[in-house]
Amino acid sequence: MRIRALIVAGFAAMSLAPENLESQQRSERWEVAAAVLPLPDSMRAGARVLIFRGPDLIEVRPGTNEMVCLGDDPAHKGFQASCYHRSLEPFMAKGRELRAAGITKREAVDSARLADVKSGRIVMPSSAILSSVFAESDSFDALAGPPGKHTALDVIYLPFATQESSGITEQPAVDRPWLMFAGKPWAHVMLSR
Repeated sequence: MRIRALIVAGFAAMSLAPENLESQQRSERWEVAAAVLPLPDSMRAGARVLIFRGPDLIEVRPGTNEMVCLGDDPAHKGFQASCYHRSLEPFMAKGRELRAAGITKREAVDSARLADVKSGRIVMPSSAILSSVFAESDSFDALAGPPGKHTALDVIYLPFATQESSGITEQPAVDRPWLMFAGKPWAHVMLSR
């Protein structure tokens, strides 16, 4: 009888643990720690942090350095956090604005952004970085660092760069840098790590 009571108590505790872990994970402290994971340690404390609250993205911490970090969107499966140089904010904000308005096809988003670049409403920096961390699950302790199984990607924006102008191949690769969207204002070098 005592063993049965211990087993029942153990199952009860196990069934409560994920809820407790989930509420702990999605605390604002966890969200901020998770959002800045793509950055080097030295840049994390000063980054501006934007967190999803439902469909809205709100600032939970103003920045003191040049980086902006977007926390994981709990509405999407898996985990993704991204940080980018503040000079990319108009370009990134335009993409978020378009998607919020229901414009999700890449061609339509690219067309609207291109019109804004051509008109001068968006000024692309001469170079800037975006770094992301991806994982299959958000069940990890962000305060202790990235999840054990994760992938990371660094993207260096080089507007209008081509293979000819940069010497960087346009052929997609996982073992070396490559240039995506060559010739476009949002041309960038992909660096997997």
